[in-house]
Amino acid sequence: MTERRSRRVALACVLMSIVWMMSASMLHAQSRIRDLVLADGAAPVRMVGYGLVAGLDGTGDRGMGGSQGGQTVQSIVNLLRRFDITVPANVLRTRNVAAVLVTAEVSAYLRPGGRFDVQVSSIGDSPSLRGGVLYMTPLIAEVGGNPMATAQGGVILSEGSERSGGRSYGTRVETSARVPGGGVVEVEMPRASYASSSGSLLLREPDIAVASRIAAVIDSALGAGTARVDDPGSVTLTLKDTAGSARNASVAKLRELPIRITRGAKVVIDGRDGTVVAGGDVTVGEAVVTHGQLTLTIGGGADTSAVSAGEVRLQPGISVQRIASALHGVRSSPAEIAAIFSALREVGAISAEVVIR
Repeated sequence: MTERRSRRVALACVLMSIVWMMSASMLHAQSRIRDLVLADGAAPVRMVGYGLVAGLDGTGDRGMGGSQGGQTVQSIVNLLRRFDITVPANVLRTRNVAAVLVTAEVSAYLRPGGRFDVQVSSIGDSPSLRGGVLYMTPLIAEVGGNPMATAQGGVILSEGSERSGGRSYGTRVETSARVPGGGVVEVEMPRASYASSSGSLLLREPDIAVASRIAAVIDSALGAGTARVDDPGSVTLTLKDTAGSARNASVAKLRELPIRITRGAKVVIDGRDGTVVAGGDVTVGEAVVTHGQLTLTIGGGADTSAVSAGEVRLQPGISVQRIASALHGVRSSPAEIAAIFSALREVGAISAEVVIR
């Protein structure tokens, strides 16, 4: 297990180094408008459902039959009744079944039969969903609404880990998982109409400079007055072609227009497995952060780097990737890494945006 973990840490360090070398050029990389915006009305439909994951190896909900059986036992009883099988609740054991919440985001333009990924999360006391299979679960977009999709399939867990106590990677988070392509759309999704001659482009990340640049590029290609900036998150379009097919062609054309923008520096941290990706040449200034039994010192008169159990001393101006590598080296948990980088952002040692996922 130690060797496997060492290989994962080494791979993560290599990936972070590659990202660091590429980040400077990415700051001014050329994109297309479609990469920066959503078409008006293209917001994803969020769905939710309640289901059961079966086939677990003794790691299901601990509920037993009778008055203390809980929702898992009752759900199994209801499920069996659909197949004309009646089993007394007081004889059921659920060690291989877990109750889960199923969630998904689906494109409004996905047609019946289209597939999408779903997420499952335990809502009982199951310690692990590993090896389980999600039973067919109806998904709804609003409480009391009709099912719009169904989900089923084998669940896949992230190989990341989380600590539950002490300074160890030994306890994995296995109470949430995903089912790739496990969702299937059953009915037509609600979507916006393109009947009008004007629409909007909604920025994925609102920014007045980016919105102005998008409007300028569109006006240059399709004529002055075609695009107007409403606010940092919206660009209104006024297209000359109002017919459905002509309008769709115009929208498709403008979404393919190349655009060069300056991207803000950002540090993205996966709170489950500790992966750190820095978008931009991000360096860290002087600061001291103490989290639990670990102290990170950047600067403070240190002219060399030192890493030991419980203490990491680094030079000021060091890169985010070097700090992440040092924290991995002292076996910091993903939660500790996320907390430390958040603290560095709060005290101003990092000027980039820090995003924890």
